[in-house]
Amino acid sequence: MGKRHPALARLDVLVGRWTVHPEVEGLGAGWTEFSWVEEGRFLRQHSDAGPLPETAPLAWRENNPLPTTQLIGLDDSDQEFAVLYADARGVHRVYRMTFADGVWRMWREAPGFHQRFIGTLREDGTAIDGRWERSADGADWALDFKLSYRR
Repeated sequence: MGKRHPALARLDVLVGRWTVHPEVEGLGAGWTEFSWVEEGRFLRQHSDAGPLPETAPLAWRENNPLPTTQLIGLDDSDQEFAVLYADARGVHRVYRMTFADGVWRMWREAPGFHQRFIGTLREDGTAIDGRWERSADGADWALDFKLSYRR
């Protein structure tokens, strides 16, 4: 295999284990871990939270996406990343992603269900504050939930 593309180095700051705090009533902290695979050509993200408490919203308990796995790779034609996502519900999605100047963005445009994420990395690299938004038409967006990553 050839050398690792230099654009992938932008993701090095994500590597390691983070505590994830979703701002969803009834849900506690979970964790996510980023690790390089295939000699640094792909970044794997695996997340879980363990069993959900009975106080978690019914919709979350019935449709719990955890654990989740994402595989992040580079499209060197435009230096954007592609994210392959799969979760415990059997959901599979593909997102586009950028990570530059401490801002992490992911998005997908799918008929009837558009999604986007934006997270901001603190200068010291110890936290990311983010939010997921959703839209039925790609024009009118609503907050889905906020979350933070902490080392």
